[in-house]
Amino acid sequence: MSAQTGGLGERVLALVVQPPEPTLHIVSRPTDAAARAIDAAAAKAALAAGTLALPPGPLGWATIAPEMLAVWHIQRQLVADIAALYGRSAELGPSQMLWCLFRHTAAQALRDLGVRVGERVIVRPAAQALLQRAAAAVGVQLGKQAAGRALARWVPLAGAAGVGAYAWWDTRQVGRAAQQLFEREGVIDNPV
Repeated sequence: MSAQTGGLGERVLALVVQPPEPTLHIVSRPTDAAARAIDAAAAKAALAAGTLALPPGPLGWATIAPEMLAVWHIQRQLVADIAALYGRSAELGPSQMLWCLFRHTAAQALRDLGVRVGERVIVRPAAQALLQRAAAAVGVQLGKQAAGRALARWVPLAGAAGVGAYAWWDTRQVGRAAQQLFEREGVIDNPV
């Protein structure tokens, strides 16, 4: 594992260890409120990523990590807010945060955290060693994506538009994963 992907794994782990305080609260129609939150977060992530992807060439390479971190912070806040909308903030832990943030990009790396049972997903609390292993595997996958982002820095406007569009799509996927996880009762396996 390269130093870059190892560093990404450590950043991923730091990102999920302590979920942020939600800015939203339980509502009577959480599905509608979650859809609005997803739209707002996706737009914010697209703007942040697209703006940070504007500098061309080598200068642009220096913006890859800040761009990824900015989008992840927007997404982790979205996950916390969606959990709050459904009244499930107390159940949001590192495993659930890791699942929601990276399930769509690194599903194979997260296979030990969650299982699908019919239409439900059960995300189990994980020991620190499992979380570290999963975060490292996610880091490897994200390292591959960072290489693609580096290429986008050579075509500033088109690259920035592409990076922004990907951040928009990615954030919507995170929001949908959180919504699917928290909208059903009993889908988070907590220790007794």
